[in-house]
Parts: sequence; C-alpha cells; structure tokens
Amino acid sequence: MKYFLYLLLILLLTPSAMADWYQHHDTIMGTQVTLQFRHNDKTEAQQLKKKGLAIFQAIDRQMSPYKDDSELSNINRLAYKQPVAVSANLFALIDKSQRMAALSKGAFDITYASVGYLYDYREGVKPSEKAIAGSLPAINYRSVMLDHKQQTIRFKHPKTRIDLGGIGKGYAVDQVIGFLRQNGVSVAMVSAGGDSRIIGRRPEKPWLIGIKHPRRPDKNALLLPMEEGAISTSGDYERYFIDDQGERHHHIINPKTGKSPDGGILSASVIGPDATTTDGLSTTVFVLGVQKGLELMNQLPGIEGVIITADGAIHYSDGLQQLTKAK
Repeated sequence: MKYFLYLLLILLLTPSAMADWYQHHDTIMGTQVTLQFRHNDKTEAQQLKKKGLAIFQAIDRQMSPYKDDSELSNINRLAYKQPVAVSANLFALIDKSQRMAALSKGAFDITYASVGYLYDYREGVKPSEKAIAGSLPAINYRSVMLDHKQQTIRFKHPKTRIDLGGIGKGYAVDQVIGFLRQNGVSVAMVSAGGDSRIIGRRPEKPWLIGIKHPRRPDKNALLLPMEEGAISTSGDYERYFIDDQGERHHHIINPKTGKSPDGGILSASVIGPDATTTDGLSTTVFVLGVQKGLELMNQLPGIEGVIITADGAIHYSDGLQQLTKAK
C-alpha cells in the first residue's frame, strides 16, 4: 500500500512541480541580459542557457552599429550607393520598424541614427547645432526603401543611417523566448536591459516586474504582477550625460529635432504581447509625450502602459487606470 501511494504521488507531480529553477546573467548588447526558467533536466537546462545566450550574441554581431563587420554597419555603408541584400530576420525587423514609424507618424524612426551617431555619451560630447542641422534632413523613415521581392534595402539620402537600438533588444528577448518554448520550456522570463518577456505562471507566486524609479536607481517606482506577456521601459537615465549648462542629453532622440525629447517624461513603460512591440512602443511613447503617448496606447488593442513625468506624477493607460481604481 505504501509503495502504491508513493507511486501515485510521483505520477501526480507535474513537470513544473518537479523542475528546478535555472538563472543566468551576462552582459550582451551593451546591457545585462537575464534568463530564468524551470526545467527538470540539469544537463539540458545548461545547454539551453548556453544556446539562449548565443542567440543574444548572434543578434548583437548582426545588428550592432558599433561593430564594423556587422550586417547593419554594412547596410549603413552601402545602402545609399546600391540596393543591399538583407538576411531574412533583419529584413523582417526593419520592415516592422517601418510599419511602427508609419503608425506613430515618425515619432519612432530608425533613421534617428543619422544624427544620433554624432553624440558620444561616454565622453559627454554633443554635436553642434550646425552639425545637427546638416544631418537632420537624413532622418526620415520614408528615405528607407525596402524591396520585399528582392529582400533588399536602399537609402534615398546620402547621410541616412539606421539603428535598431529602439527595438532590437526586445526582438532579441522574443527570439530567446521562442527558442526556449520550442525546447519544452513552459515557464520562463527573459530580459535585456529594460525589456522583459514572461511565459507561463509560477506556481509559488506571480512574476513581479519592477519599473525603476527614474531618479533613484536603487528603488522601484512600481511593481507590476505579470503572468504572460512583455514589458519594456524607455528612460532618460539609461545612457546620458549632463552638459555644462545642466542639460541632460540621453540616447532617446526625437526624430524631428535630432535632440532628446523635451516633453517632461522621465520614463515610459509599455505592456503588450511581445517584447519587440513593447520595446518599439516605449520609445515611441517617450518621444510623443504624455497626452499623445497615452492616446496611442489607448487605441491599440492589448497594449497598456505607465508614464512617469518630471513632476513625479504617474500616468496610466485606460486599462491600467481601471485596475488601479479597482484595487
């Protein structure tokens, strides 16, 4: 009888209940990446961690504007001179970026790099007004021509450059989540900097995702419980410098001005189904400002968000506003 009960207990245990947690941190794509997941085989889990990190590294090698031999750098060198053949995954991401640019009426624009590359955040160097004015006409997503049949890209303007920094980390997170799912992982969280995606429900307690306090890096402004989906935060505290006049220059560039947005936003967080979308939208909302940013989120199905402004106020999208009132 005891043997029967013991056997019955083993059979009733779900794989997730028998599984162990595996977690790994590394620095890739210029930020900290984290993998957390449940798995019931230690050897296989170690292989999944290794291959998951390799996906991040491969995307970084392909899409980094700071690596001269990356595919993205090759596009920036040649695309004004001739159509450049683009690998399938990069072409799809650029295409999605173009659609997001059209949706946001240019608030999201990967050609921001045409001016953005002139800033040196490590050395605290900003371009002159003359340099910005000279390169500003190159910021125009309509100058990027995609040939879907030939899978090529061409630039109309000689100074045009593209950078996927506003969407690439979210894309990488999605790729790693997809890889884990394909290999039998049902409960996981993958993050890269301010972009995170979650699959599955933890049996002990829900995932708690912290939105950093924009001016107190050791504290969270909010903690949001999540079970499935993605969240991305864009903030003025990620890469920045303060000049001699006390002005903050950060890595989010308003495509209309070639400068950091001046809309009073410190951070914008977007929740949605996948990290590629939330990454791009968090950048978009930051550039749009509070009113237009909330309007955009409220019109998109499955999208919610939080905006923190310089006066310390927290602004919620309609869906999240209703949840906070219900509590």
